[in-house]
Amino acid sequence: MPRIATLIVALAAVSGCTGTKPGGSTAQAPAHPSILLVTLDTTRADAIGPEAQGIETPSFSALAARGRRFRQAYATVPETLPSHSSIMTGLYPAGHGIHENARFLESRHPVLAERLKAAGYRTAAFVSSFVLSRRFGLQRSFDVFDDEPQQGASERSAADTTGRALAYLSGVNPQPVFMWVHYFDPHAPYTPPEPFRSRYAARPYLGEVAAMDQQLGRLVQAFESSAPGPIAIVVAADHGEGLGDHGETQHGNLLYQSTMHVPLVVVGPGVPSGTIDAPVSTRRIFHTVLDWAGIDPALSLRGTQQEVVLGEAMKPFLEYGWQPQTMAIAGQFKGIQAGALESYDLAADPKESKNLGAGANLPVGMRKALDDYPVPSVTAARTPENLDEDARRRLASLGYIGATAPPVVRRDAPRPADMVRLFDVIEKASGLFVQERHADAIPLFERILADDPNNLDATLRLATSHSLLGHEPQALDAFKRASRIAPQSIDVRTYLALHLARGRDWHQAVPLLEQVISEAPERLVAIDALAAIREREGNAAAALALRRKARTLRPFSAAELVHLGDLAMSLQQTSVAIDAFEAARAANAAGSQRNLELGVLYLADRKLNEARTALDRVRPSDRGYPMALFKRAQVSVLLNEPDRAARIDAARRHADTTTRELINRERLFR
Repeated sequence: MPRIATLIVALAAVSGCTGTKPGGSTAQAPAHPSILLVTLDTTRADAIGPEAQGIETPSFSALAARGRRFRQAYATVPETLPSHSSIMTGLYPAGHGIHENARFLESRHPVLAERLKAAGYRTAAFVSSFVLSRRFGLQRSFDVFDDEPQQGASERSAADTTGRALAYLSGVNPQPVFMWVHYFDPHAPYTPPEPFRSRYAARPYLGEVAAMDQQLGRLVQAFESSAPGPIAIVVAADHGEGLGDHGETQHGNLLYQSTMHVPLVVVGPGVPSGTIDAPVSTRRIFHTVLDWAGIDPALSLRGTQQEVVLGEAMKPFLEYGWQPQTMAIAGQFKGIQAGALESYDLAADPKESKNLGAGANLPVGMRKALDDYPVPSVTAARTPENLDEDARRRLASLGYIGATAPPVVRRDAPRPADMVRLFDVIEKASGLFVQERHADAIPLFERILADDPNNLDATLRLATSHSLLGHEPQALDAFKRASRIAPQSIDVRTYLALHLARGRDWHQAVPLLEQVISEAPERLVAIDALAAIREREGNAAAALALRRKARTLRPFSAAELVHLGDLAMSLQQTSVAIDAFEAARAANAAGSQRNLELGVLYLADRKLNEARTALDRVRPSDRGYPMALFKRAQVSVLLNEPDRAARIDAARRHADTTTRELINRERLFR
């Protein structure tokens, strides 16, 4: 057995490409199969397939009858992005570094599309949720990465995603294709379409799974009839759903079977049909696809290699400071390490109702696997500072609301399994906070702190809620409490500074914000707050420098770009203003068309053709139309246009009080 510590970090070490690259110009069948990877979000192992109770899923069951079904497949994490990161890299989270949603997969970890692209494959992805959008790093080397739901929504249905995938398959190309399709439907809230809504009225979660299974059938049929060459298919869930098991309604907090045990079926060349009872990790999908592509057969699910399967659920640790949780499974035994060891005999006790404890006779290697699994740093795993408000809003709409600050690590921290009574309270309070319903959120945060007094995230959100409601004494009390919990926390200083910046004592926020930015130069909330204060002080130059820095860290809205342009224009920083106004115009947002200002700036910069184009876009209904006509006449004279006299005359006829005097003094018009 390989060493567990090596498995965690290096199970999918990149090997050289040894496969034959198919020719892209011939009509011959490719040397390697076209590969379809379908990931089913939030799908329990007992909710789909031939052994599922109370539901019919004929599409998945048909694949299971044809291929190899793994009855003991396990996700690496009960959250979408980190689980998919394992599928796409072959690494456990300790290897690829993604432990929660809303993180970014670094480019030093090669993903499947990169390996297959180099081996001659076309690559296409169709994902159904913003949590897997291109900004989080899985998009690399996909020729097509379709991740945008309609009208800026945060998710789309399996039917819509299937339609996009089928449109792509309708094209003719002899190259083998690697296609990844992600379905998000069984995610809460459960609102299946008809006829599944009526058919599963009492269990809408199953209705979502059944509707998704129907689309899986459409997709598989189209792929098998349209993709070139032999066909290989993998269908797996990224994680399950609690549905009340062990007190967990949804997923992300615990490591029990309801959220970690997932369906997995593999169909394709070299895969005998049947069922496998040995535990396997979904990270081995990566190796299986590489095997089919002729790149590397190691750890492929086409083989019979057994392993100690690992997993983690670090969200409660990274957000609340509770005990970190790791999981190991070997044979029929499962261990969960979270301050104390839980152990279960899954064959005799599949619902994990009888904890055998630390005295259980576990297989060789399991205890060492749990002991060796690295616990991430609470600071290294924090939400990126440059996650913009639109991204936060979209993630919140899906129920993913990250912590305000890294927690304080405590030796006496509670076990997540002992805190299930707070899961729903925390989720509801965080949702109300993001919706800016602070008055409703405050009693929930107080309830959390009554049960978990050292919860820094709840304390800071309580303080911020009071601050935004103008409750000065209560806000300061909560900030003092946060300071006692985490005396050295830069986050406490940040949010206290934001509180001060909102009030009468806003000057007191300046040294705190300067200190925060000195220690954390990319902390956007501090940069934005200090920029606003500098403008309030009348220090436009300092404000502009801060806003330009912020723009390098996150996308600016059209309104922010216009404001940046106005600020730069007031300081006669022509090129900066032009860049900002042009970027705002490209956003095509209402109120962002600063054509007059662009014309004036281009004229000042002696870029006459650009000035002419910008001024010609000013409409007669615009307030600045008289000034635009005046400036356009100047440009016309400087360009020696044949209609320059008519331009001057138009400027005179439409002049207002301001431009009339300018026209009379303009030497170019004499």
